[in-house]
Amino acid sequence: MINGAGGRRQWSVDDKARIIAETLEPNAIISEVARRYGLRPQQVFAWRREARKQAASVQQESPAFVPAVVAVPTSEPAAKRLGRPRKQKAVRDAGVIELEIDGVAMRVGRGADSKTVAAVIRALKATT
Repeated sequence: MINGAGGRRQWSVDDKARIIAETLEPNAIISEVARRYGLRPQQVFAWRREARKQAASVQQESPAFVPAVVAVPTSEPAAKRLGRPRKQKAVRDAGVIELEIDGVAMRVGRGADSKTVAAVIRALKATT
């Protein structure tokens, strides 16, 4: 959207979230994404920096997501399990939620800004 006499564009929060999400895709090149939308890479980097700051401030205020505890069922008899406890390896993706909307996958890490996540989801739904 172009606003004012100077011809400056005003990007909606949803548009910014969609563009930022594109830059976070694997193998995404920020300058190519910026060029696709008629932006300078510096502008996209600034939007990403703002989004990170917002996510950090929300994380400091209160958690937007709570961790879920999932018990993994085992096929071992109860007598064997009561023996010596096994050490479990740390899960690499602990605290990550993966969403798939019409074939587009999105990973949300611990401390993600709920408003940004909601905007990205709305943008994904709008493009499908």
